Amino acid sequence: MKQTKTISILVFCIAAIAAAAAAIGIFSNQGPGPYGYESIRGQTITIYGKGLYQHMSAEVAIQGIAQDYGTLFIGVPLLLISLFWARKGSIKGHFLLAGTLGYFLVTYLFYLVMGMYNPLFLVYAFLMGTSFFAFTLTMLSLDVNKLPVYFRKSTPVKFAGGFLIFNAFSIAILWLSIVVPPLIDGSIYPKALEHYTTLIVQGMDLGLLLPLAVVSGVLLIRKNPSGYLLGPVYFIFLALLMTALTAKIIAMGMAGYNIIPVIFIIPTFNLLAVICSALLLKNIKMV
Repeated sequence: MKQTKTISILVFCIAAIAAAAAAIGIFSNQGPGPYGYESIRGQTITIYGKGLYQHMSAEVAIQGIAQDYGTLFIGVPLLLISLFWARKGSIKGHFLLAGTLGYFLVTYLFYLVMGMYNPLFLVYAFLMGTSFFAFTLTMLSLDVNKLPVYFRKSTPVKFAGGFLIFNAFSIAILWLSIVVPPLIDGSIYPKALEHYTTLIVQGMDLGLLLPLAVVSGVLLIRKNPSGYLLGPVYFIFLALLMTALTAKIIAMGMAGYNIIPVIFIIPTFNLLAVICSALLLKNIKMV
């Protein structure tokens, strides 16, 4: 793997600092506790009132803490394991590293632009930046045109690519069901907006991540060399992101929020993403 030393330094920095940031998010509890707050749009929001996310709404803060658990106990170990595997020259390890770095990049991009300002602002900026450069270097270190050689002819590209496309359209419909009705009835602002300035997750998904999933799926189905790069990397990223989302839903359920029907939908997508990731990695042969 090219740029091994640079990537290794970046990954070790990401792992150490992300672990510390996640631990602070999980274990900090200073603050007055929950209280009501009227947003600029006249909506009364329950603010979490405790710890690092004390200025965020209770619903979103709970999700942030749940994701911190996933980052600390799944994301960080997987990042280090995949780096070790990739350094030994494994193509599978390389894909795993790129997908895991994609998870850290998107996670801390969201933390930076969506989370209410807190003492870890510069930490989130650092993690986003280092994740971006480590991810970019990892992706660029592979010769795209040679990738099809590594995959068996029996690789289930139609199943995997089809699921990527189906998942993208399903999530798009979910987000549009939040955004479009208020535009139609004239109320403009979705209830999910709460006291935030805009819908960051929905916007990033609709404008960037979901179209990328569709493109990756189409290229994979067509057995395009770029599809053999984007497909496995996106699936590993998606499996980690869906795992974090499943943890968020469980945490919300434990806090008394209604999680029907997403408690059935998201874990199913999560399982399918993990299965597709495993199938693609399993079909990489030694050459």
